[in-house]
Amino acid sequence: MKKINIIWLLLFLFSTGTMAQNVKRQTDKHIVNQQERMVHKQWDRKKFTPTSGFLGLNYQYWLTWAWHPNYNKTDRRPLSGTGPQTLRMGMVLAMQQTDEAYKKHTDTIRNVAVTEALNYSGLVTDADPLWLLYYRREFGNLTGDTDTDPLAGLSPDVGDYLRNKGLLEWYNEERAELKERLEAARTTTLDRGSRIMAYHRLLGEHRKLLSAWEAKKNYAAKFLLLSKSRDRLQSENPDLPEFSGGRSDVQIAEDILKRNQ
Repeated sequence: MKKINIIWLLLFLFSTGTMAQNVKRQTDKHIVNQQERMVHKQWDRKKFTPTSGFLGLNYQYWLTWAWHPNYNKTDRRPLSGTGPQTLRMGMVLAMQQTDEAYKKHTDTIRNVAVTEALNYSGLVTDADPLWLLYYRREFGNLTGDTDTDPLAGLSPDVGDYLRNKGLLEWYNEERAELKERLEAARTTTLDRGSRIMAYHRLLGEHRKLLSAWEAKKNYAAKFLLLSKSRDRLQSENPDLPEFSGGRSDVQIAEDILKRNQ
């Protein structure tokens, strides 16, 4: 008997707990209207319930809206035109545009900085298009890209004459100075335009030096030729008036040239 009473008690408690889990769906129109207003629907003043009723005698209206007299006059939807969520999304879009503008600005600054660094740096002069296409070939005598022997193609007599007279030493000193200045112009941190102008000036001086050196080699060869001719004539005809005393080498050379014409 006692066991049967316990079983009935457990069945009663179980059925009571099952019934308690059935929750009734809330359909109060006042709450539903407020939810619709706050989420997405229009802020309709006509749906603010409870209403004032006939002659404003509805006590529920006064109990509800007397404490908030201006509530229904202001659109309080988060997603309204001036709602906080709308303003937040607008601020997010504005911040994204600002971030993009700052990114473009920083990218521009970076590109300008890289360009200026390449423009001024002396580490990339070997890759300069104007140097590769023109100046490297013109300065080959100084940079070692071409034959740098200043006595190439000369006879031993002319070479010895240039060495003994100090002309070869003079040429090597001038060439070394130009090479040093060219290397400084290539390695110094300098604006590319100023660097190109330095190349232009050095190229003009280099061409003048080469012209002067060629002239000195030609003059040396002619002088040695005249000296040999004079010595040969003097040995063959020692009594000629050209070799009489008191005459300079220039006068003797002029007489020899006239005689050979």
